Amino acid sequence: MLKQLDLAGVDLNLLVVFEAVQRERHVGRAAKSLHLSPSAISHGLARLRRLLHDPLFLKQPKGVVPTQRAIELTGPIEDVLQRVRGVLANAEGFDAGRSTRRFTLGAPDAVFTSLLPPLVAALAEQGPHIDLNVQNILPQQALAALDARHADLVIEPLDEFPPRFHATRLYEEEFAIAMRVGHPLRSRLTLARYCACSHVLVSEAGDPHGNVDMALEKLGLRRRVAATVPHFLLALALVAETDLVAAVPRFAAPQARRLGVELVQPPAPLAPLTRSSLSVVTTRAAMADAGVAWLFRLVAACATKRRPPRR
Repeated sequence: MLKQLDLAGVDLNLLVVFEAVQRERHVGRAAKSLHLSPSAISHGLARLRRLLHDPLFLKQPKGVVPTQRAIELTGPIEDVLQRVRGVLANAEGFDAGRSTRRFTLGAPDAVFTSLLPPLVAALAEQGPHIDLNVQNILPQQALAALDARHADLVIEPLDEFPPRFHATRLYEEEFAIAMRVGHPLRSRLTLARYCACSHVLVSEAGDPHGNVDMALEKLGLRRRVAATVPHFLLALALVAETDLVAAVPRFAAPQARRLGVELVQPPAPLAPLTRSSLSVVTTRAAMADAGVAWLFRLVAACATKRRPPRR
């Protein structure tokens, strides 16, 4: 039988201390974030070490690093705290019309060009005192950002999620070929001519190999990536002033028009290989928070209304 722990002698604030130190990797910064003294944080860590039978955090010249045990405990502790916060937040009920909460929404930058206008309009009507923080978060960073509570929700082209996440598929994302108005490729877009062009690729890490390259490899083809940039809007700006072309999500169309960039259908048979599903995602623990659940439904409704046009 599982040994029952007497929680009467356990201070929940110790888990908050653990969370802050793990996030900041520095006792002083953790103390500042919790409005406590460094000695109070050190005392809390000492109690945690005795309780969990592990050093948890090891001193380094510029702060602390977690032990393997601390790394393993991070997810469960964050889940416990999120559930507690949800219970307390829901104690008085969530009223969007009166709430002054600040939510963080993450997505690739091109998503916001389509989503933000209807979302901000909906917030002005339904949650006039709610503030929204938007962050450029790429797919490979999305789930980690949710786990670390750096974002309340993310909107990403992801298809599969671990069980701890709650997701709703919004629509199928289509990529288009962006080129400046008057580009010589526009009059006769073939797969061979497309591959012969010089391309700009969006890659925050600077990797010159993306989804389009993988699709081309399936066809036995390659392209030249002449430039990599960290954001879709920067790619569009570069395309507008050069003969470079870029594969961008079709929901980037509003910004493309403003820059004088055309979006055209990829040449067959490349088009079916450059599609993916766009989903709004959060953790299941976060959905226990009535405010996050409300925002999740609102984002899904706004995104569905603003589906990018099919060509």
